[in-house]
Amino acid sequence: MKPLYILALSLFLFAFGSCGNGNEKQKQKRYRPVKFQEVSYSGIGQVRSFNGTARSDKEINLSFRTSGILTVLNIANGQSVKKGDLLARIDNSEAQLSLEQSISALSSAKANLNTATSTLDRTRTLFEKGSASLSDYENAKSSYASAKANYESSKRSVEIQQKQVGYGIIYSPSNGVIAAKNVENNENVSAGQIIAILNAGSFMEVSLGLPENVINRVLQGMEVTATFPALQGKEFQGVVNEVSPSISEGSATYPVRIKLLGETSEVKSGMAAHIKFKFAEANNSESLIVPISAVGEDSKGNFVFIIEKENENIGVIKKQHFKVGVLSPIGFEVKSGLKAGQIVATAGLQTLLDGQKVSLK
Repeated sequence: MKPLYILALSLFLFAFGSCGNGNEKQKQKRYRPVKFQEVSYSGIGQVRSFNGTARSDKEINLSFRTSGILTVLNIANGQSVKKGDLLARIDNSEAQLSLEQSISALSSAKANLNTATSTLDRTRTLFEKGSASLSDYENAKSSYASAKANYESSKRSVEIQQKQVGYGIIYSPSNGVIAAKNVENNENVSAGQIIAILNAGSFMEVSLGLPENVINRVLQGMEVTATFPALQGKEFQGVVNEVSPSISEGSATYPVRIKLLGETSEVKSGMAAHIKFKFAEANNSESLIVPISAVGEDSKGNFVFIIEKENENIGVIKKQHFKVGVLSPIGFEVKSGLKAGQIVATAGLQTLLDGQKVSLK
């Protein structure tokens, strides 16, 4: 019986030891997995974002130079037009009547000039033969000069009246697309009133205003990125196309235009835009960067949870306060308190504790 007793005891101790090892393995597996990232250097410079509005690089406001009632309106939103197309006409019958009267006066003046020219030629011939007096010749020259002046005046009058008639007609000044239509047919419009906007440009741009503290850092040709809330998830490249040297009227900002590059058919005039400028640091030095998601804040300031590795699979959490600098799209600049190469937790900061063990798998 004694050998059997010893055998049973050995089996019990072996099973107990195996259970103990299993519990340790299970305990190790219970370590919470954590996402982490390394603190590293990056030459990010300073990134600033400003709001703007999309538009065609060439927008033409269409208007009449005289007032009247619209009788022709060949305009619709989104309509493609070609240079010289008739877009609108107003009832300018008074100008048309004045033109007809001017043309009639011009015909009369031309007939008088022809008569005066013939009389002058005939009188000159008779005067040279001694058959006409000097006074007859001088009178003929005076009549010719008066008739010619009257004819030139009548020609100018016709030209002026033709322009007056033309002021009531709008032809497309260029190939393009109607971006906005502001009136309807048979409306009474005034001189200078914008009846439509023609997009006649070759590319899309974003217009925005920049404050005085950054305008001197913006140069023509500088590369930028543009995003549009209406086009979520899409980013466009662009370059600074124009930088105004003076503040716009009624604003404390300097007008800047951004030319969008690549395919921009989805960008429509009037869309809100966010433009990001990347300004280089004054000394062009790289900055130590910590991910935005790794940074928390308490009564003592900003902190991160540093992970000190025990081995390749297990790490220990250590709460570390540090001093932050400027914020960029890739993280906070580290002024002091952290070193390059340290790894920090980037998720679930609210549930981590100082001294807690975590899984790095």
